[in-house]
Amino acid sequence: MQRTGRINTPSYRIVVVEHTASPTAGRFVDKVGTYDPKSKARNLNVERIKHWMSVGAKPSATVHNMLVSLGVINAKKINVLPAYKAPAEAAAAEQEAEAAKAAEQKAKEEAKAAHEASVEAEKAQKEAEAAAPAPAEEAPKEETKAEPEAVAAEAKAE
Repeated sequence: MQRTGRINTPSYRIVVVEHTASPTAGRFVDKVGTYDPKSKARNLNVERIKHWMSVGAKPSATVHNMLVSLGVINAKKINVLPAYKAPAEAAAAEQEAEAAKAAEQKAKEEAKAAHEASVEAEKAQKEAEAAAPAPAEEAPKEETKAEPEAVAAEAKAE
């Protein structure tokens, strides 16, 4: 359905549109009828509608219901109205959503705190390793001192 008409005086064109396009764009494939919601007047080209449906076109829910009420197609009507929610149920659902959101936020904060603690622990461990001399490094230094003495002793022996 493509809305036409003035403000507060709607009228609609029943058009065939590609599934990727919007009926408000004005680029329709075929105009198959009109509908005036104030007077409930419907002018439909039934032959063209049946042709397009045989080719694979699918009517919107509102147009489907209009075709069912006119007897053009035999099918059940589609409920186009939103599902009713009782006010108490809506409030309870809203509270549950807020509680879930709060729990998710708390979990994110805890994960962030744990991550920061692990980063600080790694940083402290690296600082401790840098401050303490490694015993493996001292042993090779002693060997290097002993080698020149051994070389000097061998040179005197010769």
